[in-house]
Amino acid sequence: MIIVQSLFLRMEELELGLVSLIRIAWIAATLPILIACLPVPGLVWFRKVLLGFAKRGKVLQSNNNLTVPQRFFFHFYMVAIFWTTILLVAVWSYAIKTLPSLIEQDLFSTITSHLTGGSHTFSSHKSLSTREYVYRVWLSVFMLLLMEAQVLRRFYETIYVFNYSPSARMHILGYFAGLFFYTAAPLSLCCTFAPEVFNFVKNLLVEFIVKGKDRMSRPEFNIWMFVTPFLRLRWYTWIGAAIFFWGWIHQFRCHEILGSLREKSEKLEEYVIPYGDWFEYVSSPHYSAEIVIYGGLLVASGGTDLSLWLLFAFVVANLVFAAMETQRWYLNKFDDYPRNRFAIFPFVY
Repeated sequence: MIIVQSLFLRMEELELGLVSLIRIAWIAATLPILIACLPVPGLVWFRKVLLGFAKRGKVLQSNNNLTVPQRFFFHFYMVAIFWTTILLVAVWSYAIKTLPSLIEQDLFSTITSHLTGGSHTFSSHKSLSTREYVYRVWLSVFMLLLMEAQVLRRFYETIYVFNYSPSARMHILGYFAGLFFYTAAPLSLCCTFAPEVFNFVKNLLVEFIVKGKDRMSRPEFNIWMFVTPFLRLRWYTWIGAAIFFWGWIHQFRCHEILGSLREKSEKLEEYVIPYGDWFEYVSSPHYSAEIVIYGGLLVASGGTDLSLWLLFAFVVANLVFAAMETQRWYLNKFDDYPRNRFAIFPFVY
């Protein structure tokens, strides 16, 4: 009993440590952007420095050696697909193999408590806690599936939709920031029980090494065990998924418009004004759609996890900051640029 309790305490410490680390990382990434946006004359230099790191593509006019080709964007999505898939398979396997036994143990504990005259209130609270934990795990599986849909589409776009100019560059720090984002964002969707999942995967590997593939326990395959938990998701999760795919579709359309502006048969250094879809309202609709996408994930989660709020805050701050510079570039580049277009939020900013 003492060993089991110490293991649970160790798991709680790992969980709190990972969650705290992710939250601190999001705060550390967001805070400089918020400071740079403050209308304080003494911070102009800081704003310029941060813009130098954030600029890319058409707005980056620099011979700085600390840059990489913008086509390296596909590195982000290669990392994102690899990492998100690993997390998805691990969490989904954990949900299928471990959670049913957890529910059975909880049910047995409840029945035993009733038969022995134990505290019904304590048993009821424990049962509710277990059911909520199981629900949160399956919710994370669902959100990781949404994330997988996003990064797969972005990978497809970098190969088949965008025709990057040979001179398009991005700062090396912006490159590393992108790698950080697509590592931390999927992990933020399941960080509250990641230690349990990692321990589950570790035990599977140990069992595989010790017993071999043929002697490992195999759960009975039933298609309903994959489908039924998703049918029990709450109403706000489906609303969040609808918001997610609304942004997902519009971002794809806007990226297609941007990609069509520079056909391979034309001059790759030439820029034109984009029209269509959300470009009729804002200059950076693909950024607007990205905010909608991550807002959908936040709604789908129920808004109870601070880690996802901090992820969403970073997405908003980062894209608003980038949209400001894009809007300025368009207005300086084209004399006939539509003056009724906002930067990123229609009719607001």
